[in-house]
Amino acid sequence: LKTIHVGNMIKKELKAQGRTVTWLAQAVHMERSSIYKIFDRNSIDVGLLVRISLVINHDFFDDISRKMHDNYDEIFQLYLNFQQKRI
Repeated sequence: LKTIHVGNMIKKELKAQGRTVTWLAQAVHMERSSIYKIFDRNSIDVGLLVRISLVINHDFFDDISRKMHDNYDEIFQLYLNFQQKRI
């Protein structure tokens, strides 16, 4: 199963736009060190992701949805296996 790493997604989009960590930190009113910590995270608070999405003008929620859809069969099989172990 391919992991969805939200921090990497943000980092890649920021770089693709030619923006700096300093710019993002100022735009979302956070310290630069906090932005670097976000880059290391697999997951992120939804409210924070909304703020970053708006500032960067990129729909990370759509990206996540597409990645989940691409992996749906595998995710569903994992769910079935989990349910069978619970029985």
